[in-house]
Amino acid sequence: MPTRQGSADGAGQRGLQAQVDSAKVAGRASAEAAVAAAPGPDGSLATPPDLTAAAFFDVDNTMMMGASLFHFARGLAARKFLTATDLAGFAWQQLKFRVGGRENHQDMQASREQALSFVAGRKVSELVELSEEIYDELMADRIWAGTRALAQMHLDAGQRVWLVTATPVELAQIIARRLGLTGALGTVAESANGVYTGRLVGEMLHGRAKAHAVRALAASEGLDLRRCTAYSDSANDIPMLSVVGTAVAVNPDQRLRDIARARAWEVRDFRTGRKAARIGLNSMLGASAIAGAIAAGLAYRRRDRS
Repeated sequence: MPTRQGSADGAGQRGLQAQVDSAKVAGRASAEAAVAAAPGPDGSLATPPDLTAAAFFDVDNTMMMGASLFHFARGLAARKFLTATDLAGFAWQQLKFRVGGRENHQDMQASREQALSFVAGRKVSELVELSEEIYDELMADRIWAGTRALAQMHLDAGQRVWLVTATPVELAQIIARRLGLTGALGTVAESANGVYTGRLVGEMLHGRAKAHAVRALAASEGLDLRRCTAYSDSANDIPMLSVVGTAVAVNPDQRLRDIARARAWEVRDFRTGRKAARIGLNSMLGASAIAGAIAAGLAYRRRDRS
């Protein structure tokens, strides 16, 4: 008969395996969506394409000032999809949760399932249209010129450049297209007949899921990860940074800065002190907090109508 400790250990192992499996599913789904949406080889490149090397860029605080989902939420609030009070209240709760440093699998899984539930029953084309509008209104002017130049350096060398983000893949692909990049790996929301079901495929593209997505894309596209480069601001992206041959910390948080120093990774910081303080707040809120705020706001609107 198993002991109580043995049962607890077994349950813990199963929970860990479920997390790993969910991250793998999310990574594979993101890679498949990225390949399906990306354009073919660009014959106009000044140099012959380097087909085995690529660059992977995180979005929030790396390519863009602040959190892309925060800007997206602002755009939704402006269109009366949710109220500023709903957004601020839920985000503050999530901020306290994240600063406290206590996370467990059940709570995180619930947050991930809630994160994109606001799109349930809506057409994919509607989200794409909204994303196009909100990018132009609130995000285009927040691209870091220094990071954009790094991406262009890879493009000029004939390499493909991909965004890798927890942001919904539809929004991520629009950002990539606007910047002239190859494509994007993002969180995939399940849809049927062009309508969202309100469920995620796997989980949000975060942490280990990003690394799985990069590996899956590399396998699909014939990339040699030893010749690839990854850029991020957050220690949460260490799994992704660790699977490529060259890792670069861009506008890093303190933990990533320390790890970059220990591992001799290059560091690029395009912030001033004031920008770093302001952007740091959005970073602390994080993609899960903001996406959850969107869901909470939409749930409130549904209750109010009923």
